[in-house]
Order: sequence, then C-alpha cells, then structure tokens
Amino acid sequence: MCTRRLLLTAALLGALAAVGVRADEADEQLQKYNQPLDEAIDRALEYLAGHQLRDGSFKTGMRGNSGISALCVMAFLSKGHTPGKGPYGEVINKGIDYVLNSQQRNGMLAPSRANGAMYGHCMATLMLSEVSGMVDPPRQERLDRVLGQAVRVILSAQRMPKPSSFRGGWRYQHTSRDSDISLTGWALMSLRSARGNGADIPKSSIDDAVGFIMRCYRGGGGFAYQPNGAPGVARTGVALLCLELCGHHRTQVTLAAGDYLRRHLPRSFGGSGYFYYTLYYCAQGMFQLGQEYWRDWAEHMYKMMLKFQKKDGSWPPGGGSEATAGACYSTAMGVLAMTVSYRQLPIYQR
Repeated sequence: MCTRRLLLTAALLGALAAVGVRADEADEQLQKYNQPLDEAIDRALEYLAGHQLRDGSFKTGMRGNSGISALCVMAFLSKGHTPGKGPYGEVINKGIDYVLNSQQRNGMLAPSRANGAMYGHCMATLMLSEVSGMVDPPRQERLDRVLGQAVRVILSAQRMPKPSSFRGGWRYQHTSRDSDISLTGWALMSLRSARGNGADIPKSSIDDAVGFIMRCYRGGGGFAYQPNGAPGVARTGVALLCLELCGHHRTQVTLAAGDYLRRHLPRSFGGSGYFYYTLYYCAQGMFQLGQEYWRDWAEHMYKMMLKFQKKDGSWPPGGGSEATAGACYSTAMGVLAMTVSYRQLPIYQR
C-alpha cells in the first residue's frame, strides 16, 4: 500500500480543521447550523467513547461485528480526530486494533459464516483504507498486510461466476453468485478508497461495478435493490454516491437521482428499518452533487437530527433490521451523515 498520498492528505485536512474550514460556511442558508451541529457531534462522540468495550469494539446487539466498530472509528475521524492523538486518540487506536485482529485466515474481516459477512468485511476494509497513513509505523506495517488481503477478498468475490444481470456486483457472502446494490455500494466504496490510497485496483473492476449499478436503474431517478426491482430512497442514495465517486459527476442520471431524493426526504426512524443507512448514503451523494441538492438535503437532515438527539448524545436505534445494531451504530451513522461537509475523511472529498 502506498501511504504517501494519505499522509499528505491527513496533514492538509488537519490544517483545514485547525482553521475551521467547512463546506457549509460558504452557504448562508446552512451557516446557522454550524455551532449546534458541532455541539451535537461532540456529544455523540463522547457517547461512543463511553460505550467502547475492553477489546476495542463498540457495544452492539450484533456482538463481534467488525463493521459496526469500523463505522464508530470513522465517526471520530470524520470530525478531525486522529489515531493516537488528542482526547480520542486511544479510542481510535483500540478500534483499529480490534478490526485488524478480526481478520480470518481467508482474509475476511468478519466470520465467513456470519449472515451478511461481506457487509462487515467491506465496512472494515473501508475504514482501514481511510485511516491508512494516519497511524504509527508498527500499526501501518500491519495495516498494509491486512488491508491488502481484505481488498483481494473483495476483488475475488466480484469475479465469482454470476448470471449476466448480476455481473460486476457483490452480495452477502464472498462466494455469492448474485448481487445487490446495497452490498455493491460498500464494496465499491472500499475499492474506490483503496485505489485512491495507491492499491492496484483494476479499472475494469470499477467499470463492472458501475455497470451493475446502472442495471438497477428504474427510470425517473430511482434505483432498485436488484435489476428489475422497485426503486427506493436508500438504494438511490447508494447508486448516486457510487456513480459520483466513479467519475459520473452531475450526469443526467445522477441529477435525476438527486431530484428523486429531494422528492422523497426521510421523515422517521421507523418504517423499513434503513433510516440511518439512508442518511449515510444520501448525505454523501447529495454532497457530491452540491449546490441546491446538498442545501435542501442538509437543512432537512440537520433539523431532524438535532431535534431527535437524546440527552446522552446518542440517536435512538432505528427500526426493523437496524434495531439490533443498537445505539452505537445509529449514533455513528448519524455522525457520519452530518459530518460530510467537514470533509475530513478522504472519501468525503469532492
């Protein structure tokens, strides 16, 4: 792994954080949220730090899920905190070590037999790629080995023999023979991050993934979970972000996806059980589109999330499948959605 780019990026972003530069500061409509947003995120990070377990993981109903711990680590990074430094330096280091220690013999960063193992694996891979270049030399040496194996698992999973409609995507297991847009989003973000970090990611892997995503397009701006399915908000957010990160900036399709999301703003924590997942992907996608797309989404999201934050700094667990993940998951995802404009994570750069 080449770390030079991220070392420079970390130094640059640290300088930006020191002078308080943030994308929202250029928008008069969003400036009023700067202080309450800072305070809310600080409370949320304090909550997460207080719910880290001895082994470095974070409290969740999905015990042993490396992906949730990875999301919690990225939440600290997204506010400008770095490994080994400042008030959360050791919290971050312990979280990184937990993920590093989770690697299996086959390279997976999650137990292969776990339901939806590739979710945890891809989230963990993304975090390790984003933090690469920020850790001390001994950790960096180990991280390079672990991350290299983790990326190879993702590339190998994409090459599994699949019907043409599923080709280029990913599914729950590294041996799956079908694909869905949700898992493909996490895998593609991991590869995109790793490629920007110097990893040898074939361009064909990115192109094939984009091809699968486009087969999920249903017209009118909406994207489906799988080809020929029904469109949904979370699925459209995933597609929008992935297309934007892969060079399809403000194309006819991505602008249509942005318009779709503006017509379907999320309203509650219940429903399908993908509230925080929806916020995470849609916030990043709309930020990439910028201008009125980000302004409309951000103002709606800020108002809603500031209103519903609990006194202890957490956000209430979501409904359905998100409920089991618990408050550390919902809080980490809330932070990651609302810190997009801070531009601290390399993957958040426009």
